Amino acid sequence: MSPPRVTVVGAGIAGVTCAAVLAGRGVAVTVLDRARGAGGRLATHRHAGRPADIGAAYFTVSGADFAGQVRRWQAAGLAREWTDTLGVFSGVDRAPDSRGPMRWAAPGGLRGLVADAAAELTVRTGHPVRSVRPGPGGRPLVDGEPCDAVVLAMPDPQAARLLDPATPAGAAVTGRAWNPVLALTLGHPRHAWAPLRAAFVNDHPELSLVADDGDRRGDGAPVLVAHSTGDLARRFDADPAAAAGPMTAAVHRLLGIDSDPEWTHVHRWRFAAPAGSRDEPFHLGTDGIALAGDGWGRSRVETAWLSGDRLGRELAGRLGH
Repeated sequence: MSPPRVTVVGAGIAGVTCAAVLAGRGVAVTVLDRARGAGGRLATHRHAGRPADIGAAYFTVSGADFAGQVRRWQAAGLAREWTDTLGVFSGVDRAPDSRGPMRWAAPGGLRGLVADAAAELTVRTGHPVRSVRPGPGGRPLVDGEPCDAVVLAMPDPQAARLLDPATPAGAAVTGRAWNPVLALTLGHPRHAWAPLRAAFVNDHPELSLVADDGDRRGDGAPVLVAHSTGDLARRFDADPAAAAGPMTAAVHRLLGIDSDPEWTHVHRWRFAAPAGSRDEPFHLGTDGIALAGDGWGRSRVETAWLSGDRLGRELAGRLGH
């Protein structure tokens, strides 16, 4: 008898984690993503071959299950402890540093964590999906093609575009607000700022975070990554590249930099993080349509990983594996 077939739409950390669990249980899984490569919001931008993290700035660990995975990434050289202390700016003024949990970073970029999970999977990138609908016998249809189950591992507004709002999955994602962010990467000829791992930027009209990517990556490159406020991202939604000038000026004022960057890059995240949280780690309907990602819990890398891992285990059991 042939194994059950599951389609996972979304090749971020939640999607590939879920797919890897299912594949490990003997389920035939295909991962589809409209982007050119896997990664989702653990994305990197490459300049002259060097990656810079332009999605999540770092990740933290709170639970035993995720801690076990992080130890495996650490042993493979994919992740490293970075810092438990971040700077804080209140407007343009430096405030006392903030101590917290250990922040983890990835020498090769956080996208490498997704690539590791996807290494043994069938992943088809550049493959947009247009609709997901319930089908006969509890077998959903992905662009009209039946499968035994489908997982949508993506922000709610993107999932809502594919679903009928009258279905349980469609109702679960319809109308949920998500906040946008622009990520600006700046490459400088040299370090022209005081030592700073990263800093939260509060009460600022344009910036919400700035990170030294060379410190984060461990190679010392003079590269900064800054995240915008939601208001700025909305203002430049139609032309994200036009935000490079005002964001660069804001970063330079904040850090006291008086030299121009050699290059800049802006990436738009229309759905960077959910405006609210959920208690459930995933959705799995009787119609075979499931939802996972960092929108199911607090918006963190660990949340996305746990959502995919737990959904994969639950779905495999339902399919008899």
